[in-house]
Amino acid sequence: MRYAPLSCYNITRIRLSPAQFVHAANHKTRFPFFPALPRLGLTVFLVAARRPRIGSRCIFVAYGGLGHGVVVSVMTTPVIEFDQVSLGWGGRVAVRDVSGSFKQGSLTAVVGPNGAGKSTLVKGIAGLISPLRGHIRLGSGARIACLPQLSELDRSFPVTVYDLVAMGSWPRVGSWRRFGRSEHDSIQQALNTVGLADFAQRIIGTLSGGQLQRALFARLMLHDADTLVLDEPFAAVDRATTDDLVAIISNWHREGRTVIAVLHDLELVRSHFPQALLLAGQAVAWGPTPDVLTTENMHLARHLCAGDFL
Repeated sequence: MRYAPLSCYNITRIRLSPAQFVHAANHKTRFPFFPALPRLGLTVFLVAARRPRIGSRCIFVAYGGLGHGVVVSVMTTPVIEFDQVSLGWGGRVAVRDVSGSFKQGSLTAVVGPNGAGKSTLVKGIAGLISPLRGHIRLGSGARIACLPQLSELDRSFPVTVYDLVAMGSWPRVGSWRRFGRSEHDSIQQALNTVGLADFAQRIIGTLSGGQLQRALFARLMLHDADTLVLDEPFAAVDRATTDDLVAIISNWHREGRTVIAVLHDLELVRSHFPQALLLAGQAVAWGPTPDVLTTENMHLARHLCAGDFL
C-alpha cells in the first residue's frame, strides 16, 4: 500500500481506555509498538489519520506502517496515590509517612522484612482500615479487587468451589438477582483457566493450599476489576501452582490492569515484576525493581525493622 503525504489526511485524536487499547493491540497487529505499551502503565492517545472522502468512501490509514498517519502520545495516570499516609491500629503505627503512587497498568511487588507493614498497606488500599494520617486517593472510577491471605479464609465453611468462585460476580449481580447464562459461563471459564474445572462441586475444606489459591484467583477474575491487590498470593503453594498463577498475573498485566502483590520471593520479583515498593515501617525505596532491590536498600530495610534507626 502507498500513502499520500501526511498533510493530505484529516487527523482525529482518540483517547483509548486500557481495554480499548488492548483490543486495538490485538486487532492492529501491523503496529510493532502496540504490544510493548500496555506494560508501561500508560494512558494512550491514538492520533489516527484518514484520507479525505473520495465519493462516499473514507479511507482510513490507521492500519498502515508506523509513521504513515499514526502518532501515539502517552501519559502516566496514577490509580492509587499516597500522600504522607500512616497506617496502623490500636494506637500503633505500622506504616508511616508513605508518599507515592501506583500507575495505571503497572505491575508492582510490595516487599520487605517480616513486620514491615506490607499487609497493613494492603488493608489500607482495600479500605479495611483508615489512615491515621494523610490521604489515600483512588483514581476516578477505579475498581479494586483484593486477594486475601489464605490464613484469613475460614476453610471449615461448607461452600463448594463453584459457589466460592461465583462470589466474585456479586458486584454485578447483587444480593437478589439470578445468575444468567453469561455469569455461569464466566464462572466455568475462570475454573478452566485456573485448572479447577473438575473441582467445581468439591467443598473448599477438601482442597490443598495450592488448589484453594487457584479457586481464589478464579473468584478474582469474576470481579473483572481494573486494579488487583494480592496479599501473599504464593504463600504455602507448590512451584507448579506458583508458575501457573504468575502466568495469570502476567496476562492481567498485558490486559492493562494494575496489579499490586505482596511477595517474599525476591528472585521471582526480579524476574516478573518491573516495579517494586520496599517497606520497613516506611517506604525505603519505590520504583523500578533493579533500583529498589539493591544491597544497600535491603540492608537498610532489615535494620529499620530491627529498630536500629528508629
